[in-house]
Amino acid sequence: MTSQTMNRRTLSASTLTGDTVRNTEGQELGTITETMIDVPSGRIAYAVLDMGGFLGIGNKLFALPWQALDLDAENHEFVLDVPKEKLESAPGFPKDEWPDFSNPEWSTRIHDFYGIAPLQV
Repeated sequence: MTSQTMNRRTLSASTLTGDTVRNTEGQELGTITETMIDVPSGRIAYAVLDMGGFLGIGNKLFALPWQALDLDAENHEFVLDVPKEKLESAPGFPKDEWPDFSNPEWSTRIHDFYGIAPLQV
């Protein structure tokens, strides 16, 4: 990583949309379709991952706790330390039925799955 990319600590949310997410084995997991902001804290709470599907059929979205992602600035992508097979069994949601991201039960289930502590406000 160059010193220029290592120093990029602030990015616009729109530049993250469409970024690839890979696991540590290098497998492509999908792309980021949205970033969800925790408004009271002003921090990113989740990245929404689209794993795709065949011709848009069977698409399922996944809320990834932001802390679960590592930025690979040089390759303009993110790394998630989760095997593809495990991610396929993650709690997800259809594109037209988004969950209430502020629901504590939902949030706990997502954070427990990824082994990440929820944001502390």
